[in-house]
Amino acid sequence: MLRATIKLCCGIAHDHLCPLPGLKITAVAAIQKDVRRLVVTGSHHLLSKIPHYVRRLIEKEPEPDGDVSPSRFSSVDLSYISQGETALQQALSILQQHTSWQAETILDAGAAVSSATLPGLGKVFQVEVILAVPVARLHQELFERIEEMPQWNPTLSQVKVLQRVGTDTLVTHEVTAPCPGNLVGQRDFVSVRHCGRREMAVYLVGTATHVEPLPSQEGCIRAESRLSCIVLQPLAGDPGRTHFTWLLSMDLKASATMLFGGWIPASVINRILPQSQADFIKHLCRHLSAT
Repeated sequence: MLRATIKLCCGIAHDHLCPLPGLKITAVAAIQKDVRRLVVTGSHHLLSKIPHYVRRLIEKEPEPDGDVSPSRFSSVDLSYISQGETALQQALSILQQHTSWQAETILDAGAAVSSATLPGLGKVFQVEVILAVPVARLHQELFERIEEMPQWNPTLSQVKVLQRVGTDTLVTHEVTAPCPGNLVGQRDFVSVRHCGRREMAVYLVGTATHVEPLPSQEGCIRAESRLSCIVLQPLAGDPGRTHFTWLLSMDLKASATMLFGGWIPASVINRILPQSQADFIKHLCRHLSAT
């Protein structure tokens, strides 16, 4: 087992071979555990078989910039990282396979909406648009400054980071703003948000998680994000612009809300989700142009 773990650790010790930093974290945590067990049992001669740079990785302490050593992550922290990377792998699979996307509509700012029904997720909406903003700025607004979103997005009343795990994983609680006439009412979400990188692209994924104790907000229905993935890729030949792709699948728990004595039909929900994406992009563009 240790030999297999060492091989994995060797393979991912180099950043250019491992675009998923959390995988490195998990592997290092595993090898640390095994090596410490060998030390306790007196198997010191086996340690000489471990490459020097791997031993350095195992023994690595926190860096001056505040980065956290994998050995200091709790099992709960690692579970959040795992959830985030599982969502990222799911999104990458969707983006890379030949999915039969059906065109839905063209939104403001030239955003094109398409949809597909996928196993395990149900209906997934995909929005694509070119934004006249570099990737780094979008990453900052959509991940680093996520708690500031309600300041420019009136559809949200609150976004709170409940926990930060390293630099690329967040646990968040979001509450939508009340809206008169809104057929589905006010919702709140508890999510793991994870940032991954592959080549020049940045992937911002989110999926529902559970945090204790966090009771439902009064007047809100606890909805779930099955999968959200925003892909930020610099436009070829123009790094000041970004190809923005957004996959979204949600369970709004609409069966808990009544409309004229009956349940809200799926056709209504399927109009609400792409419209929410359109509104988000519209508010994001206004915010970016004003700052």
